[in-house]
Amino acid sequence: MKARVDENKCISCGLCEGICAEVFNLEEGYAVAGEVSEDNESLVIEACDSCPVEAISIEE
Repeated sequence: MKARVDENKCISCGLCEGICAEVFNLEEGYAVAGEVSEDNESLVIEACDSCPVEAISIEE
């Protein structure tokens, strides 16, 4: 699984980082997604589903 954040949509609310800080962190005004391990896949999906501006996408 791979997560991506659209920097043009992201509003830096920090919700994704709050849900899964192991993958998401705020940098330069928007969130950035790192490596997704099998252990945190469910949290990444939750972060994606919770994003208020739908800036996170997931590729299987």
